Amino acid sequence: MGTAEGVMARFRWGMIHGRFQPFHQGHLTYLREALSRSDLLLVGITNPDPSTIVVEEADPQRHRPEANPFTFHERLRMVKETLMDERIDLRRVDIIPFPVHHRDLWAYYVPSGTVQFIRVFSAWGREKVQRLQETGLTVEVLDPGAEKEISGDEVRRRMIHGLDWEELVPPAVARMIHAIHGVERLRQIIAQGEHVLP
Repeated sequence: MGTAEGVMARFRWGMIHGRFQPFHQGHLTYLREALSRSDLLLVGITNPDPSTIVVEEADPQRHRPEANPFTFHERLRMVKETLMDERIDLRRVDIIPFPVHHRDLWAYYVPSGTVQFIRVFSAWGREKVQRLQETGLTVEVLDPGAEKEISGDEVRRRMIHGLDWEELVPPAVARMIHAIHGVERLRQIIAQGEHVLP
């Protein structure tokens, strides 16, 4: 909430979260905005391993294998190497697993008093706000009413169809995806399964 002078409140601990499959330019904007409001920022990587993935009615595609091609460690490196490229002070950012579907575990990952920064673009975003608030966490919605410009779905769709996906991600992420043969991996997941992105 802004003050009378229009200055946004600043917090000791802030947090953002996402699957980051992969970490893209929209995520970097999200991170920068939350960091500008926080002394210390937690970056929570959701669906850290297959055992934490749950089917969600509000986002029925997010559990599928082709929506989760990159491991927790690969996504952690995508975020960390982007921060280094962008010269963001790593002392102000911690990257953690965040089991978003298991609210009974949140207290084990997130310090008390952490403000949850979230951007709401969908029914799933609205559902997360409700769950966070029901658990007693403070939630700050960033850019209410904004339209989503980039999605992980679009990045992965371009990878699958041989279109330009690199423009949608930070350079560090593109380098890493090439190094781990991420495009080939995603296409192999599609070839082995029945789920196909449009």
